[in-house]
Amino acid sequence: MTAPQLLVLGASVLAAALAGGAVAQQADEQYVQVAEIEVDPVQLDAYRAAVQEQIDAAIRNEPGVLVLYAVSEKGNPTHVKVFEIYRDRSAYEAHLGSDHFKKSKTTVEKMVKSLKLIQASPIMLGAQSK
Repeated sequence: MTAPQLLVLGASVLAAALAGGAVAQQADEQYVQVAEIEVDPVQLDAYRAAVQEQIDAAIRNEPGVLVLYAVSEKGNPTHVKVFEIYRDRSAYEAHLGSDHFKKSKTTVEKMVKSLKLIQASPIMLGAQSK
């Protein structure tokens, strides 16, 4: 299985675990994207710490943020992918306006060598229940 396939699988598991059966029913309304990021290798540890802080704050404080799942490629840790699922487009926009996102963006701005945002459409999100 490739890194992107693992990312989607892992994010699907998290989405279903967080939202239960509602995920499949609301998939058409959700805003989903994948961020492909290349990080300056010298600043990788600082980048990871900033991302962890931002994801923790978003999940804790924003009910419209359903999943934020960050992974790095095995053997190439400077290549990071973040799988994002928001309740809807307005939840995504609220996330971009949040204080913790703005702080994170400013913090990591010079650590990121490249960023590509890919909007996606959920096909099916599923996971084992506990």
